[in-house]
Amino acid sequence: MKNLLFRMQSIRLAAVLLLLGQWTCLTAWAGTTIAPDNSRLQYTGRIDFAKPAAPEVSWAGTSVTANFTGSSLAFILDDHGGKNFFNVFIDEDYAHPFIIGCVPGEKTYAVTNTLAPGRHKFLLTKRTEGGEGSTVIKGVVLAEKGKLLAPPARPKHRMEIFGDSITSGMGNESPDDGPDDLAKDKNQFMTYGAIAARELNAELHATSQSGIGVMVSWFDFIMPQFYDQLSAVGNNDTHWDFSQWTPELVLINLFQNDKWLVDREKRLQPMPTDEQRIQAYVDFVKSIRNKYPRAYIVCALGSMDATEPGSKWPGYITAAVAQMKQETPKEKMDTLFFDFTGYGQHPRVKQHQANAAKLVAFVRDKMGW
Repeated sequence: MKNLLFRMQSIRLAAVLLLLGQWTCLTAWAGTTIAPDNSRLQYTGRIDFAKPAAPEVSWAGTSVTANFTGSSLAFILDDHGGKNFFNVFIDEDYAHPFIIGCVPGEKTYAVTNTLAPGRHKFLLTKRTEGGEGSTVIKGVVLAEKGKLLAPPARPKHRMEIFGDSITSGMGNESPDDGPDDLAKDKNQFMTYGAIAARELNAELHATSQSGIGVMVSWFDFIMPQFYDQLSAVGNNDTHWDFSQWTPELVLINLFQNDKWLVDREKRLQPMPTDEQRIQAYVDFVKSIRNKYPRAYIVCALGSMDATEPGSKWPGYITAAVAQMKQETPKEKMDTLFFDFTGYGQHPRVKQHQANAAKLVAFVRDKMGW
């Protein structure tokens, strides 16, 4: 009987301690909730603000940043499918991100409650892309007396990249000998474009989708049907307002999937001729030029096997650019090819870093940034 009473008392004590622990956890994260439409939150990317108090993010690399005070930080996110991942950087410590792996539905994701007193900065970036779905930002939770300060200065320049899985960062954080199609290993922040943008002090829009091509994709839509969307979740009827944000530099890194699907998989029948391949590229680039009449356009390719020695695909791009320059002699356009290293999978971070260095040198030479 004594043993039974002891066990009952122990169970009651454990329950009390569990409740106390839950209450302590909740109170530790209770604080000041900042609404997503607060003017001191600085957003970057194609973000759906149809509901200002519930902005929806879908494109890889979209972000929100702010300066703030207080010892703690958390985010309230409502993820539609539970497949997205986000980086959180504190005080520009880009080497040590806090990674949020979303679950379906709304949840408060605690980041830290051990910050020193004083001023801090956070940066929340979407690691994954439209293929993993969209996420609604429901709020930022600071310490009880925490507050937002004036937002950081925006970068000096603006650049946009239209690309595929390379631009999205597919597999860039996977082991060299491991699979490179897992969402957890995808990190747009560590792609060639994002690395170069930070070095060039440029704000970046990454308009990209893994598997997409100019003529054919691994799914039923192509970049000419996709590039003007507000939402990156599949082929949809949303429309991005290009007047909202105008880049000085546009880089197009496409044709890798076309190379595979046209030549290797024979997905297009009859097989397009060289002239048809060139014209498809010309037509897409002209649609970008129509949106951005003053931008400097860089027609790039690589660093996967579309740029391997003997590949015809860089030549298609070179011919397309030559054709457009002949039609418009003052055309501000050039080519840039990232060398294929022989590595057979998606580029890892080390390859992205090498490509970023090449891009930075190119832009500084051409544009003086």
